[in-house]
Amino acid sequence: MKKRVVITGMGVCAPNGVGLDAFTHSLKNGVSGITFQPDMETLKFSCQVGGVPIVTEEKKREYFTDLQLRNFSSNSILYGVMAGMDAITAAGIKIPEKDEAPLWDLGIIFGVATSGVEKFRESIYKIDEGKVRRLGSTAVVQTMMSGVSAYLSGMIGAGNIVTTNSAACATGTEAILMGYERIVNGHATQMLCGSSGENGPYIWGGFDAMKVISYKNNNAPENASRPMSATAAGFVPGSGAGALLLESLESAEARGAKIYAEVLGGAINSGGHRGEGSMTAPNNIAVQRCIASAIKNAGIEADEVDYINGHLTATVKDPVEISNWVAALGRKGDDFPYINSLKGMTGHCLAASGSIEAVSTVLQMEHNFIFPNINCEDLHPEITTLIPEDKIPRERIDTVIKTAVKASFGFGDVNACVIFRKK
Repeated sequence: MKKRVVITGMGVCAPNGVGLDAFTHSLKNGVSGITFQPDMETLKFSCQVGGVPIVTEEKKREYFTDLQLRNFSSNSILYGVMAGMDAITAAGIKIPEKDEAPLWDLGIIFGVATSGVEKFRESIYKIDEGKVRRLGSTAVVQTMMSGVSAYLSGMIGAGNIVTTNSAACATGTEAILMGYERIVNGHATQMLCGSSGENGPYIWGGFDAMKVISYKNNNAPENASRPMSATAAGFVPGSGAGALLLESLESAEARGAKIYAEVLGGAINSGGHRGEGSMTAPNNIAVQRCIASAIKNAGIEADEVDYINGHLTATVKDPVEISNWVAALGRKGDDFPYINSLKGMTGHCLAASGSIEAVSTVLQMEHNFIFPNINCEDLHPEITTLIPEDKIPRERIDTVIKTAVKASFGFGDVNACVIFRKK
């Protein structure tokens, strides 16, 4: 018998809210975390706005010692550790002392797209100047891809698999499904799953050069990210981290743990850069197959889906994504579920997007609401020919979500889709 998997802890470090309470408040009230970025103006970026979590020095010291923070520049690790440790705390996991055994049945899969770019830059300059001995003892751990999971492992004493994954914008959703599979198949009891994304010009410069990020609202940052809007002008870059503690239902019930939701299943696939798929564009057949496979894997019917947390990045692909949802679910018009996009409030948090958006999905299920789609008063006409406007709420809706879908589609023509059910 395959084990059932539930969520017993969550954490988030998002541009519009650090911690579950602040994040939930922003979701309910449609609060944007996108702000003007002076360094992007100085460096003559076309896009000069972005989503960056606000983390004070005092807040950092709730998670790191002064020694750890010395010469510390990786905001990817910072965000990931904050979200991950909050998820562990929320789940009520007892952390073993240094002289005790690790938690052999608890593992970590925490994804990233890049790690420690600022530290890489610093290291390159010091090496070129012949100052290799001044790199510091943390240069390696800040720049290795598994840096977030490695830091978290030491903090919580994880003794099961500790690793990272990387699948561009699908990273966070993929990490959840990888952890889910490990528990389902009896290889772990608890898995801390999530993803983290860095911010700054060295991360976002390539997207600016590709001309895929928004430049038309530099003077009005909160209006810049416009998923599903007719006036969308590209995505707004964002950053942060989300984390979910997945656990077997048997273990959660035995511990008397709070259960946020159940993970019913999901699917991961690739379009192989075939058909219309490419490094930067999705193969629509692959997207539809991923969604349909997730529904089948979860053991539900498409008409059971109440709500979709879309990928929807505020690019020309938004109408295409809606078309793919309609085709995959076999539902359109008034029969279509409610759908929204967090990116209007946070920007596109890249590798962190899937996990942050998964947390937002589960919070809506827990608190019985659907957050508003902001900045899309002028819905794209190609979207409204497929689904009614009231399925894209512009104001918060207070309602029960029993079954929800979260999907992410990433560069490299990769897709991931996960199904949650309210407990």
